[in-house]
Amino acid sequence: MGEAQLQQDGILEIHAHIITYGAASDADVTVQIRDEIEAMWNEPEALVHLDGRAYRPRFRISAEWRPGIGELEVLANTDPRNNYFRIEDYVDGNISFVDGLGCNTGFFKRENLLPGWTTAAHEFGHTLGLDHPADLDLRGKGRPGIMYPRGTLVDPEFQYDPSKPAGATGGTMHPMHRRVL
Repeated sequence: MGEAQLQQDGILEIHAHIITYGAASDADVTVQIRDEIEAMWNEPEALVHLDGRAYRPRFRISAEWRPGIGELEVLANTDPRNNYFRIEDYVDGNISFVDGLGCNTGFFKRENLLPGWTTAAHEFGHTLGLDHPADLDLRGKGRPGIMYPRGTLVDPEFQYDPSKPAGATGGTMHPMHRRVL
């Protein structure tokens, strides 16, 4: 989640604050998550049209590591900028997730947060209310967008293993190829 402000200079500024905690969290992964989200969501230099005027979205992401945060503090939060991501070595279902579209809490598997794997940027999209696309067969359609989930069928150059047939182990989208388009 975040808070948007229209600026006089044609910028639509979106502020979000990432708070990490959990047994597998640390200051370094917190900075990495912040950097990934801000860089990826600012990369397209897109335009948003509101009331006949064009605005350039600019994401401003801050972050802090809060290893001792209590459950009550997370549940009592009323600041729409705050996003709480628990990071553990084991996650039920073996995959990172947020608790729902437009929700500001999530559970990340540390292994999914390898540099360049785009997990944090993808899950941040869910906090903004974005869902996975319905069509998960992108073969012949180019680079996958940030909201495509693992398991999406893609051209070989975007797979975990380009030598594998589509859909086989290794023959699905490697998340490092996702981009905010």
